[in-house]
Amino acid sequence: MPEMIFRVQWPDGALSDCYSPSLVVQEHLSVGAAYPVADFTRISRTALTIASDRVAARYGFPCSRAARQIADIDARAADFAEDPAALVRVVAFA
Repeated sequence: MPEMIFRVQWPDGALSDCYSPSLVVQEHLSVGAAYPVADFTRISRTALTIASDRVAARYGFPCSRAARQIADIDARAADFAEDPAALVRVVAFA
């Protein structure tokens, strides 16, 4: 199963490399697009859950690394909860 990294830029300019055990993220996010933090969090959770479910279907157990990535995104997004105009930009897929 091909895995991928999607690099994002948070509203404060910090870059994060996010892990997905599947290329499904490309079906939900677009390079160059900017998403309100809440939307980015929701979309990422959906894509990473689908990716983890694909791992479970193939190997019999979900991807714990995808679950950690969801938790990391949630934690980072909480830093910007007070600013509904804050955007997360998808910089690259690798």
